[in-house]
Amino acid sequence: MNTASNHARQKVSFVTADDGTRIAVAEMGVGPTILKAGNWLSHAAHDEENPIWQHWLKELARDHRFIRYDLRGCGLSDRDVDDISFDAWLSDLEVVADTISGPVTLLGLSQGCALSIAFALRHPEKVERLVLIGAYGQGMLARSDAKNAQLEADTLANLVQLGWGNEVPAFNQVFTHLFVPSGTPEQHSWWRRLERESASPQIALRTLKVMHKIDVLADAAKLCVPALIFHAKDDARIPFDEGRKLAAAIPDAQFVALDSANHILLENEPAWAAFLSSLRAFLPETTSSKPVRGSYHLTEAEGDVVDLVVKGMGNREIATTLGKSEKTVRNQITVALEKVGVRSRSELIVKVLSDG
Repeated sequence: MNTASNHARQKVSFVTADDGTRIAVAEMGVGPTILKAGNWLSHAAHDEENPIWQHWLKELARDHRFIRYDLRGCGLSDRDVDDISFDAWLSDLEVVADTISGPVTLLGLSQGCALSIAFALRHPEKVERLVLIGAYGQGMLARSDAKNAQLEADTLANLVQLGWGNEVPAFNQVFTHLFVPSGTPEQHSWWRRLERESASPQIALRTLKVMHKIDVLADAAKLCVPALIFHAKDDARIPFDEGRKLAAAIPDAQFVALDSANHILLENEPAWAAFLSSLRAFLPETTSSKPVRGSYHLTEAEGDVVDLVVKGMGNREIATTLGKSEKTVRNQITVALEKVGVRSRSELIVKVLSDG
């Protein structure tokens, strides 16, 4: 089932989990696939408009096919669900990954990092590399049996129960500053809106309790996949030492410390540029028609179609991927052939690969 999104370049569809829960999946961009494991606080239909997330979507989909999904109970996924657990989250990730042919770059943010680790260990053939941001291998209650850890966990749970999605000053000040302390008033306002849109207080509380008990640190040591781990030095949500601990556990992992206090990097901070630079160096170079686009004045839409022709896709698959009709795809290929001065798809592919 497909449904139109607010932006033509994004497609939203649904997959069905093993227990019948419908999971909303959003896809945008063209190129090698980056799959983001589900994390808290997302909404497939609204993230493109949200200044907390929109720069992430734009950059990750710039040269890649970027796929993300809403956790069960959140966003466009089914809200009324019985099972909220780490095992259910992992099963949902498997169902989404089953729709993708070939291996992917698996990207995790916050608790999505633990899901990425568990998935990569269970399905090594599906994961080319791991990118983990604001990561932890152990949740708050798994990493410590100290009374302070239990007190902090209970305090956060009480705050969520009392103030989630509401204009409660005490809750807003604590919770938004855990995630985006250097955000502007507008960004903090968007964060509160995201809370209301992404999940009910009951689902948020149940999700938080599962996160506190996550423990994949021992599993991380068994991984055999290239991994790049980012962590903000002053992250108030997940302590910096948790990122370092995880990087030390994963064999040969690269670790990048970011000069930021934000758990979710904002577009206007220097750490965002540093993150993008390291990420692009870690990801493989992509083959695209950009040199051909400029030389032969292909439009962006024509260039996107040509990129998928180069990948060997047929017209129907291209139409599905880009949300176009097959007739539109045929017409754009015909125009691209004329502009580039070649007679066939095979000649076009050779031209793109030689000029790229």
